Amino acid sequence: MTRIIATALVLAVAAPAVARAQDSLTVVRGTPPTDRAPAENLTGTVRVGNGFRAEAPARIYGATVAFEPGARTYWHVHPLGQTLVVTAGTGRVQHWGGPVEEIRPGDVVLIPPGAKHWHGASPDAPMTHVALVERPEDGPSTEWMEEVTDDQYALRPAPAPADSASEDDRPSRAQQLMGDIAPRLADLTDDVLYGQVWASPELSQRDRSLVTVSALIAMNRPDQLRSHLARARANGVTQEELIETITHLAFYAGWPNAVTAISVAREVFQEN
Repeated sequence: MTRIIATALVLAVAAPAVARAQDSLTVVRGTPPTDRAPAENLTGTVRVGNGFRAEAPARIYGATVAFEPGARTYWHVHPLGQTLVVTAGTGRVQHWGGPVEEIRPGDVVLIPPGAKHWHGASPDAPMTHVALVERPEDGPSTEWMEEVTDDQYALRPAPAPADSASEDDRPSRAQQLMGDIAPRLADLTDDVLYGQVWASPELSQRDRSLVTVSALIAMNRPDQLRSHLARARANGVTQEELIETITHLAFYAGWPNAVTAISVAREVFQEN
């Protein structure tokens, strides 16, 4: 992804202060973002969790923020800038006057001081990121502005940068697996299954991943399950949700299928 230098915040959430001696190390234990974020500067459903705030003279504070499909912030600026680290799903970010950019797990968005911007989930997939902001000595750390309109949000993300073109030109997974011996089947997989069925708006990419993973567990298809577990994580399904899906299916698809799925999931989670 193109590293954007545009400002952002995620939310004006009051992160809990951590009272510790300045020479001590503090571990803020991970918790899922379950608290509903204030709605006045947001469109859609946004949840926050795992908030933290460093002691003075440090100025940094932040939280984990989860956007449901279609959810996004209003336009806003940060006097000292912000950093976003995407951990799950597919999101979008834009600075004023610039293109909309797609962001995915592992991407880091560097937002410079004073840059007007917004960020949130894509229309058909959720997105979670860790947001880091610095507090100025005087005044608020976030200045909220107008709502991001539906027309602004609907703008298509900018194409990938030139240095990513070689990846786009690579054969699809279907073409690699069977394009040499069954090119028609490979084309149907790319054009119909992924090009039409998976792209249909009636179900989100996240929901389609859950349906597909469940079917592959029930049919005990570990090879296909491996790639679809990774795809599910990219589409915003959490590791905890996937494990709970396997646990639930043990009662319907059988313990052996669930045990096999757990082994595959362990490998996928370690790789990612």
